[in-house]
Amino acid sequence: MFHVMFLEPRIPPNTGNAIRMVAGTGATLHLVEPLGFDLSEPQLKRAGLDYHDLASVVVQPDLDTALATESLASSRVFAFTAHATRWYTDVEFEPGDVLLFGPEPTGLSDEVLAHPRVTDRLRIPMVAGPRSLNLSNSAAVVTYEAWRQQGFPGAR
Repeated sequence: MFHVMFLEPRIPPNTGNAIRMVAGTGATLHLVEPLGFDLSEPQLKRAGLDYHDLASVVVQPDLDTALATESLASSRVFAFTAHATRWYTDVEFEPGDVLLFGPEPTGLSDEVLAHPRVTDRLRIPMVAGPRSLNLSNSAAVVTYEAWRQQGFPGAR
């Protein structure tokens, strides 16, 4: 399945929503520290409801450690940024791909976007005006597209 990675997330409900989303899709959520909240915060629990037991969530101390783990060492890494020129729909996603999203409200830094493990930079199209989509919404849009491309394995 796919790996959704939040680099230094700041807003508990976004992570709670992502926990619920990965529980529903079979993806794994990787949270790269530092986190802007404690994993026991009420807003996180409320957003994730009772899905914590159904979701695969991994906390990593930093990006390099996360990308070096056995399950991600050979994975393609797609960095999502409003500054990319390619749309996420231009990619044929493969099981094991990493979908990397940056912290709210700044997004991924230039340093992370230039990381040697980043396979490509992708964007989600929007009309002119808005700066970006909500983090958990962005992750859901892309995760469901990647899962759809694989034929929704495991779906009921």
